[in-house]
Amino acid sequence: MNVSRPALAVAALLVGLAPAQAQSVEEFYKGKSITLAIGFSAGGGYDLYARHLARHMSKYIPGRPTIVPQNMAGAGSLRAANFIYSAAPKDGTAFGTFARTTGLNPLLESGATFDGTKFTWIGSVTNDISTCVTWHTSKANTWQNFLKHPTAMGGQAPSSEPDIFANLYRHVFGAPIKLVSGYPGTNEITLAMERGEVDGLCGLSWSTIKTRHLAWLKEKKINILVQASFKKDPEIGNVPLVMDQTKDPEKLQILKLMLAPQEMARPFAAPPGIPRDRAAALVAAFDMTMKDADYLADAKKSRIDVNPVRGPEIDKLLAELYSTPKDVIQKASQAIAR
Repeated sequence: MNVSRPALAVAALLVGLAPAQAQSVEEFYKGKSITLAIGFSAGGGYDLYARHLARHMSKYIPGRPTIVPQNMAGAGSLRAANFIYSAAPKDGTAFGTFARTTGLNPLLESGATFDGTKFTWIGSVTNDISTCVTWHTSKANTWQNFLKHPTAMGGQAPSSEPDIFANLYRHVFGAPIKLVSGYPGTNEITLAMERGEVDGLCGLSWSTIKTRHLAWLKEKKINILVQASFKKDPEIGNVPLVMDQTKDPEKLQILKLMLAPQEMARPFAAPPGIPRDRAAALVAAFDMTMKDADYLADAKKSRIDVNPVRGPEIDKLLAELYSTPKDVIQKASQAIAR
């Protein structure tokens, strides 16, 4: 059979391209680094969880790339979320962590430029309970007093948890809160609380209190006013559950929508559209890290809670939230507005 020279040239070109097209996950990642964008400043809970994961997850990614944490604070972690969704490379060399409420931002019209259901969700280290705390000198030392006495509560930006929860309690329960926003992260807000610049903050994770501020508990430096979750954590003690503070059906619907993200308290996500085999490799590496003996031992030393939520479970949760009736979403959006 006679084959023309141009045909042979094309065949040779295709053969030359085949290895690149068939590049394995291990071949791709070997010698590379992965950027882990952290949506908050150094020293806070999200930063702790992210850096702890970075130290252990690499060994379960084929090719063992280096994971490089990079703080990208801004707009209550919305800056990092927008970066991961739109600007980060979509080849599997970047993923990030941001506020658990971020996936809901597009529903609540808070300036997000993404669809929360389209991230490549890798997983969450744990679920969690959000709290509202004040310094021990504050008159708002219980939930009932919080609803009576004016308080200055620290915030970051409209999309951040401290702002969202402060506005939620102000609108749903009538708490006389003055929101002092603009802090880079919760670490800076807690320092402001200790200095007396603000009375406290809402949206502070129980896991962060245990890991970063254990001395507060031992020295009784803070008042924990409420547990924002679907069920109480006995470890927190006799602190009221926010879902028990109203019987109004509409308010309960709003609270349920806003508290659902507590089930994905320390989430990690890669950009949409990364190659399926690399996405699967990142999800699998995360799952294996959550069972790794060294990771768990290190977590115990750092008082990090590990109660993992898998990436597919986050996908399912967000799909349910995005199907919430529009009238409930509108009311929830109004409840967290300034």
